[in-house]
Amino acid sequence: MSAKYRALIVTFLAFHIDTLLYYFLVPLLPHYANNLGFSTFQIGVLFGSYALALLATTYPAGRLTDHFGRKKPMLWGLFGLMIATALFAWSTSFIWLLIARCLQGAAGALTWVPGMALIADHFPNEERGKALSISFMGANLGVFVGPALSGYLATNFSFRTPFYVGIILIIIDTIGRLFFVEDIVNLEKSETIPVRRLLAHPRIQVFMLAMMLATVLWSFLESVLPLYLDRRFTSTPQQIGWIFAFLAVMHGLTSPIIGTLTDRVGRPTILRLGLWAMIFLIALPPWMPSPLATGLLLGGIGLMTSFIISPCSPGVASEIERMGSRAYASGFSMLSFSYSAGMALGSLLGGILIEPLGLPLSLGCLSLLCAGLLFFSYRAEAHPSLN
Repeated sequence: MSAKYRALIVTFLAFHIDTLLYYFLVPLLPHYANNLGFSTFQIGVLFGSYALALLATTYPAGRLTDHFGRKKPMLWGLFGLMIATALFAWSTSFIWLLIARCLQGAAGALTWVPGMALIADHFPNEERGKALSISFMGANLGVFVGPALSGYLATNFSFRTPFYVGIILIIIDTIGRLFFVEDIVNLEKSETIPVRRLLAHPRIQVFMLAMMLATVLWSFLESVLPLYLDRRFTSTPQQIGWIFAFLAVMHGLTSPIIGTLTDRVGRPTILRLGLWAMIFLIALPPWMPSPLATGLLLGGIGLMTSFIISPCSPGVASEIERMGSRAYASGFSMLSFSYSAGMALGSLLGGILIEPLGLPLSLGCLSLLCAGLLFFSYRAEAHPSLN
């Protein structure tokens, strides 16, 4: 098997296990509240600390990856993830579980940033969008499998069992990263791109904002739509779960297809098509006549999310190559920062906007954000530095 396909398999597995273990905690939150006496506030802090730790460590992870190569940081991340998973299994105090969650977030940065850089190293520009999208399918699979597997294991065995299984998966992942990952790029310090130069690049600005916007839209819907469906349609938790599952499935299944399109059609073009469609789709949920119609609409939003997200990683890698460097991880760390910030911001906006504005006007504000980014993307393409 060639080195590039080994890199793809390892990255797919790495993203899958990282996301799987992230979602292992979701069905166990009632255990922490009921058996360990954690308050709702403590549960919220515990759950949100992952995103904050990921946010804080993405840029250092990018610098470390561009300095030491891809393999070493990926192994460091697994070491941190192993410790975090063991703490989840055996800790009963809030402070130790909070440390575990933060460590899990930092380990995530040392998985995602070098993982994306590894794909960029091994695949040429014309194949990179498809390869990165296939890797992200591993994460989407973790979203589907993680909560169900954790709930099954905790119900039929003990609440520690999901984490024991997680440790076994980490060992398998370690074997892959040790023996199948190959650093093929010797990065010189002169190749490192200053962060100011990255942030000043017009297309990189667009891709960062697009990544943030996509996660804002996703986390906003996750935070406000379940309660809306319950109040308007008296939807059951199972129905709500299926509705959001369809959103995730449509995004997960279409990512490789859209990734291939970005390689052939161009990243800015695909991104703008997604933004044009999202301007209208994101405003429609309050006008759907049934849960089924809402689910179908969310499937369309999941598809357009692929149009927005899929161009970002290969697009940033392509721009870094045009800047005369192969220090991809620094650019990918900017995308990971945008992703984490979008997760936090979307939930925050849901709490701020819904009560004073209601759902239709709140979604109208998000539609305006899509229109604003679309306008900015056209302006960025006209920037003198790109011509």
